[in-house]
Amino acid sequence: MTPKVFPFDKLQELVGQALGTSDWILVDQARIDAFAHVTGDHQWIHVDAGRAAEGPFGSTVAHGYLTLSLLPAMVATAFEINGSRMGVNYGINRLRFPAPVPVGSRLRGHFRLLACDPIEGGVQLVIEATIEREGFAKPVCVVEMLARRYR
Repeated sequence: MTPKVFPFDKLQELVGQALGTSDWILVDQARIDAFAHVTGDHQWIHVDAGRAAEGPFGSTVAHGYLTLSLLPAMVATAFEINGSRMGVNYGINRLRFPAPVPVGSRLRGHFRLLACDPIEGGVQLVIEATIEREGFAKPVCVVEMLARRYR
């Protein structure tokens, strides 16, 4: 999908509006295992398919922070901001994982601009990201991301 493009100078006008929806991303066992390897989080619900089949979710599930870590890839296919020289992650206001992500799920993000406040050299954005699992109504992640864009 081609991301929607927004000019830096028009961001304030977009507060309250949708910025875009990302492409789907497959969360397979290889991705879950790679995340476990990088983070050292080898809990059985993530990496032991046999034991996880008997567990509460019926299969392995993605780490919550793996789901969160997919946001940059999702943003890249959902929207971009032209006219700034640099963007940085600044933090998170709120984060929830309302539903699990079973292995084999496809996820995508929906983004909405909640705030655009001036800072020295640029703006601070508050962007609501809602990550959905294909075929399910309940989101798997809802987060308010803080991003700074500089001229």
